[in-house]
Amino acid sequence: MKYYLIAGEASGDLHGSNLMKALKVEDPQAEFRIWGGDLMQAAGGDLRKHYRDLAFMGFVEVLKNLRTILRNLRFCQEDILAYQPDALILIDYPGFNLRIAKWAKQQGIKVLYYISPQIWAWHTSRVHQIKANVDRMYVILPFEKEFYAKYDCAVDFVGHPLLDVVKGYTAAPDFRSKNGLDERPIIALLPGSRKQEITRMLSVMLEMAPLFPAHQFVIAGAPSMPAAFYEVILAEKNRPENVRLVQKQTYDLLSQAAAALVTSGTATLETALFQVPEVVCYRGGNISYQIAKRLVNVKYISLVNLIVDKPLVTELIQDNFNSKTLHTELEKLFSPDIRSEISAGFAELQTLMGDAGASRRAARMMIEKISN
Repeated sequence: MKYYLIAGEASGDLHGSNLMKALKVEDPQAEFRIWGGDLMQAAGGDLRKHYRDLAFMGFVEVLKNLRTILRNLRFCQEDILAYQPDALILIDYPGFNLRIAKWAKQQGIKVLYYISPQIWAWHTSRVHQIKANVDRMYVILPFEKEFYAKYDCAVDFVGHPLLDVVKGYTAAPDFRSKNGLDERPIIALLPGSRKQEITRMLSVMLEMAPLFPAHQFVIAGAPSMPAAFYEVILAEKNRPENVRLVQKQTYDLLSQAAAALVTSGTATLETALFQVPEVVCYRGGNISYQIAKRLVNVKYISLVNLIVDKPLVTELIQDNFNSKTLHTELEKLFSPDIRSEISAGFAELQTLMGDAGASRRAARMMIEKISN
């Protein structure tokens, strides 16, 4: 069968690539045309648009790039019609994908949605769009099935695909030597995957380096960002001696890290699955943040805290994300009592996330849905 997949960011590229591999196992004749990234392309997809050209962050940024977004929508619609897929598989990325879902439904194309948009946090009204335009939703967070049930919308909980990714990871034995790292404890910096958020987050994170000279700070470079982009930010901070940049080695970094500073998103969950104590950080554009603050309806911003339903990891948001507060919270991560409490919480998190095998379960359910 022919599948058209759309992912608009790095995490979607990761989960999309694993879903494609699972679909190939269940359907050896599978063909893929994709919007995604390097991982989905490596899994056999014909790449039409890379997510680095799609990632607009915040209300103001979306408005500024509205012409580009509309042009992308038209191109996508034309490309889907030209390809004539057996199914359209949408992966998170709601601003774009829900528009495509509505259009595709009108064209008689079967629409499957893998990884629900976070409509339980805000834009709850979007559940009605999903009921009307999506043939089946496959969710990965345990509380999402209950949320959809309140709206009489049946979905399938398949478990979280990160469990498979982390379980299948093999540590690189030469990570430190390959990257010029010594034996000092490592503090991982995960500033995000989009230019705007990296610029905002990394500058503050780097201010910690001179305050912890007994540690080395290692930046996890986003797959879509060149090293030169980070070098500009490092130069502005007079590049502290104990800072390094690594690229396409995030899991190797987390496997060695003693603590981490992480921008809110999927990376908070990845860090937790590697049992690394973390501080979750977020700062958006002021106008976008003020709008979001009035719309968002959740107690926490990190997936870790949302799943365990308690403040297991510290979240520093907007004005609270500053050098002084970050220093205080990072120091706490090296307290034995705090580390023990976080470790117990991470074990609870893994239990709540369900069993491994999410990609395979989702692939089987999708093929069954397409075939019926």
